[in-house]
Amino acid sequence: MTPMVQAPSETVIPPARTRTRTWLVVLAACAGQFLVVLDVSVVNVALPSMRADLGLSAAGLQWVVNAYAIAFAGFMLLGGRAADLFGRKRTFLVGLGLFTAASLAGGLAQEEWHLLAARAVQGLGAAVLAPATLTILTSAVPEGAARARAIGTWSAVGAGGGAAGGLVGGVLTDGLSWRWVLLINVPIGALVLAGAAVWIVESHARDGRRLDLPGALLVTAGLATLAYGIVQTEAEGWGAAATLVPLVAGLLLLGLFVVVEARTRAPLMPLKFFRIRAVSAANAAMFVNGSAMFGMWFFMTLYAQNVLGYTPLGAGLALIPSSLSVVIGAKLAPRLMARAGARRVAIIGSLVAVVGMAWQSTMGADGTYLTAVLGPGILMMLGAGLAATPLASLATSAGAPGDAGLLSGLINTSRTMGGALGLAVLSTIAASRTDGAVSAEALTAGYALAFRAGAAALLAGVVLMLIWLPRRKRAA
Repeated sequence: MTPMVQAPSETVIPPARTRTRTWLVVLAACAGQFLVVLDVSVVNVALPSMRADLGLSAAGLQWVVNAYAIAFAGFMLLGGRAADLFGRKRTFLVGLGLFTAASLAGGLAQEEWHLLAARAVQGLGAAVLAPATLTILTSAVPEGAARARAIGTWSAVGAGGGAAGGLVGGVLTDGLSWRWVLLINVPIGALVLAGAAVWIVESHARDGRRLDLPGALLVTAGLATLAYGIVQTEAEGWGAAATLVPLVAGLLLLGLFVVVEARTRAPLMPLKFFRIRAVSAANAAMFVNGSAMFGMWFFMTLYAQNVLGYTPLGAGLALIPSSLSVVIGAKLAPRLMARAGARRVAIIGSLVAVVGMAWQSTMGADGTYLTAVLGPGILMMLGAGLAATPLASLATSAGAPGDAGLLSGLINTSRTMGGALGLAVLSTIAASRTDGAVSAEALTAGYALAFRAGAAALLAGVVLMLIWLPRRKRAA
């Protein structure tokens, strides 16, 4: 990885205190990343309770997830640039503060639009916060084995946040109410804010460039409009004007975003990065993997509750082994990267996930826990954990120190952007099979088809990595 500039004050601290402070910084950064990723999935098991309490529509249920994910993906590049220009610590604190305040607003929501607006603001806060977490971590830990371990921990915590969402959401929904899946962020966010204010040392990469707000608005509007068009296909079909207009408008907005980025002096997403093979290939692979894996917890929790009859807490408990396997995979990845290389580990991890998804797609309405939840869930998440760390390492190791925040934001954007659009597509695929039926057999058939489509997407990602990822790339 590219070495980062260390703050002068750190050089005079005795070695033992330096190590302690470094890992306290890593702890704060990982805690921020955990909250950001947790809120992508923590609402899944609470969706039926939200619908009953607030009268959410079927489309509203999906937008509880996608309002967060799209704002997160659309503004993350802006957050990465803000971290480089205005300071990594300052950006971290602002993003976490906004995220915490929006969590409070969402937990107190009384109407559907209140909740969706709060989720969108949560996503904006997460977009400011998330790139700073990885940049702070790589700035604090010297290049080499220690940084590889730190990135492995960051990946494991992030992956674990997504995996733990089902359990945390189930415990809070059953024990308290659905509102606490959002309100729980308030005390945790306050503690992390206090620790980060004390432990993290400010660092910048001032280069005279400005924030590209038009680019951020275009990419966010384009993604939201495109996702809305995909969601409309469930009710209107692919040929209806209500579907085609937002689909075309979304594509035009994203095309305009590319034009703006090519012409502006300080682009949000400099297109030059995509001429670097490791960066472009790793981001493309992360986009494809995210599109397949993001919806896994959505469909698994719905299958457990709507078909197998689990309570929210029961569904969360059922997914604990999968939660552990994604953390294990992310922690094993740095060791495997040192022996086999980042490219091979990413490919192996994706293939393991393909096997898990293919197994999951054989589930039935009378499936057992061992064969319909436990086994395939472990394989899917173990593979996801193995693939995430090498792809993040490849994507962030080829830029200059001043672009570290941007590259961190870019790889997170690719994963989340792929996940948001992938969830919309997979939900549409599942709905096309159920065709409005609510029987256990019909729902299972829809979920199974979504998993088969996810497995096909992951296989396409493996082919992409085989062809495009650099064959020789030193692990972080």
